[in-house]
Amino acid sequence: MRRLAVAGLFGVGVAAACALAEMPGPDEGAALFAENCAMCHGPDARGTGELAEEIRVELGRKPADLTRLAQANKGVFPRAEVLSYIDGYTRGRLPDQNMPEFGLLLEGPSVPVDSGDGVMSPAPRPLVALMVYLESIQR
Repeated sequence: MRRLAVAGLFGVGVAAACALAEMPGPDEGAALFAENCAMCHGPDARGTGELAEEIRVELGRKPADLTRLAQANKGVFPRAEVLSYIDGYTRGRLPDQNMPEFGLLLEGPSVPVDSGDGVMSPAPRPLVALMVYLESIQR
């Protein structure tokens, strides 16, 4: 009886771990976008947030229209570039990158993600959720 209970708990633990490792859906990323990105990029992600004009004056350009990332990349959503841009990996190397740092988006469990090269790599779940959301709203 004790073995069955231990086996049952092990099975529940494995199932929970697998559930966390699954790719997040666009809804999870939409919530993060609303909390962290909409003030600059707008609720529709088209660069029309409440701070867009202030950013345009300060930087000489408005925030990017995030619904056209695939269009600007020959119809392919640039997963690796989006992940790098949001997480700040390229910060300081690109003159036009003025994104704030989002430390909390880099915390928490990792999920395996194909960033476009066919190789699965671990990335923070919130970061991947944002990428999945942005990929879902391309026009």
